[in-house]
Amino acid sequence: MGNTVSCCVSPESSPKLPLRQPAERLEEFCTSTEVSDDNTVPYLQHISDRELPEELALESNPSDHARASTIFLCKSQTDVYAKCDFHHLKVSPGPLSKKYSSCSTIFIDDSTVSQPNLKSTIKCVTLAIYYHIKNRDSDRSLDIFDEKLHPLSREPVPDDYSYVDPEHKLIYRFVRTLFSAAQLTAECAIVTLVYLERLLTYAELDICPANWKRIILGAILLASKVWDDQAVWNVDYCQILKDITVEDMNEMERQFLELLQFNINVPASVYAKYYFDLRQLADDNNLSFPLEPLNNQRAQKLEAISRLCEDKYKDLSRAAMRRSLSADNLIGVRRSNAVLS
Repeated sequence: MGNTVSCCVSPESSPKLPLRQPAERLEEFCTSTEVSDDNTVPYLQHISDRELPEELALESNPSDHARASTIFLCKSQTDVYAKCDFHHLKVSPGPLSKKYSSCSTIFIDDSTVSQPNLKSTIKCVTLAIYYHIKNRDSDRSLDIFDEKLHPLSREPVPDDYSYVDPEHKLIYRFVRTLFSAAQLTAECAIVTLVYLERLLTYAELDICPANWKRIILGAILLASKVWDDQAVWNVDYCQILKDITVEDMNEMERQFLELLQFNINVPASVYAKYYFDLRQLADDNNLSFPLEPLNNQRAQKLEAISRLCEDKYKDLSRAAMRRSLSADNLIGVRRSNAVLS
């Protein structure tokens, strides 16, 4: 596996995963925009032809398309609106806990799309999972993710394991332990959430008290292999979770991939959407990223990062220009050959 490698299996080849109407409409839209003619020069789509119509974007899977709304943010809105109504009833707002910039002091956080803050990102991701569990539609699951059938430890599973929702702190401690022991990055946490929502959508499952640990573990396992250059092996997770076997990890990874239809690609636009939606989730729940006053040292650091990104984009632009010139030359040669013939 690698960051740029992905393979997609056609839904028709998998009897377990029936096609849904939005997917059919999306496929119809994609085929309708393709033009091919052997007697003409290669057809180049206009950018407006590649953009999804608004109605299709809203119906599409958010883990595949950047314009579709993330599921976790929609599930969290119910509780957010309830909190807002409750606060409106209060007479006194109390002391302000949020820092605000002024003319003399500017407060910023060090979290960016390319380098998110690890602790804050994990808190936001686990809060998104918490809302997934709390506001789930039902308890659809599979045996491979059932903690009773495949326990993660030798300790007996409580009798109420399947209907008592875990608290946010419990989910955070579980994920934080895995990320700390495996030395995973904050970007890997965002990709984990993308794979989790993709699994729930593709396989028509719900993350619930009976399966949340194993679904999260499977998503982290896959995200660490796809995203990080030095991936953690399955046996390494067995060192973290002492009582789980390598065979169990391998089987869970295999079924996770099959349920994803082997679609492990995460476009940059989708990644950015999840990052900013996680920030919105943090804002809605007063879980702000750590703010620090801007000083000379931090200003120089931001300037260096900005300069590095600027140089990187300039290199990408030059490469794109070279490819464009090559395409123009190719089209010119074909036209010349057509005239001569």
